[in-house]
Amino acid sequence: MSEQAHKSEDPEPLDDDQALEQIIAVRVREQRHALGLSIGDMAARVGISKAMLSKIENAQTACSLTTLSRLARGLEVPVTALFRGLDDEREAVFVEAGHGARIVRRGSRVGHDYTLLGGLRGPHKRMEALLVELTDSSEVFPLFQHSGTELIYMLEGVMVYGHGSARYTMRPGDALQFDGEGAHGPDQLLKLPIRFLSVTAYGEGPR
Repeated sequence: MSEQAHKSEDPEPLDDDQALEQIIAVRVREQRHALGLSIGDMAARVGISKAMLSKIENAQTACSLTTLSRLARGLEVPVTALFRGLDDEREAVFVEAGHGARIVRRGSRVGHDYTLLGGLRGPHKRMEALLVELTDSSEVFPLFQHSGTELIYMLEGVMVYGHGSARYTMRPGDALQFDGEGAHGPDQLLKLPIRFLSVTAYGEGPR
């Protein structure tokens, strides 16, 4: 495939006006469908042509304030409902392979190596992902406790992982999800090196 052909497949970023038109198009179409109206019925209800409504729903034209007001009345929603989602910011964290931050945790003193793969924070949630590595110098440390729910996914090695009074033998591909407030941690290191992904989702409030 030529470089020119490859570039043609990449979508161009939307400018502010295009983004606005796209949002209005989506909201008008979904609200019209919710009311069970055809384009013709909706156009007549709003007082615009079918061709104009079709262009609006396909983001092919910009709406005047008068048209927006008519659309909102016809759709039985406030005008602001037609902009819903325009300013939504969604956080994303990308960590390139080998570039995660090395961090110190309680297990660091007994040879547990932690690499931070990213954390998401919001008004009501927080998520943190770690790559944990255990080697010949690592010791068992089944005494971790924290708020939230943790998911462990085994990548390499074999270990027995404890949570409360339960014990789980974990091999590559195994997953374990548990309440972080129960005492937990590696109980037996059966096959080294051991590598696993630890993802913790915290609830509201501080950890």
